[in-house]
Amino acid sequence: QVQLQESGPGLVKPSQTLSLTCTVSGGSITTNYYYWNWIRQPPGKDLEWMGAIGYSGSTYYNPSLKSRTSISRDTSKNQFTLQLTSVTPEDTALYYCARGLSIETADYDSWGQGTQVTVSS
Repeated sequence: QVQLQESGPGLVKPSQTLSLTCTVSGGSITTNYYYWNWIRQPPGKDLEWMGAIGYSGSTYYNPSLKSRTSISRDTSKNQFTLQLTSVTPEDTALYYCARGLSIETADYDSWGQGTQVTVSS
């Protein structure tokens, strides 16, 4: 059974870059035909899909965040990483990584436990 675990700083200052890593165990991030997603939930708001990296390494981004978001992977470590630049307090959220079965639908079969990120000076 695949397991995902987010890691990264819990506190980031405004204007800095947020970096989070998702470590995957029990399955390879290069296995056809999975997509590896970053999703966040600000306090009191709905889940927001941020972007994904596919089994082939292709990346996909939420248009509203695309200018600030970068997703990459390290296949040797079976990890994928989120970078969000120029953060503001509005980026404060619970950040999740999740495995998806399609890039076109919100169909996730495995989730990390989530990691809280607060943007504050």
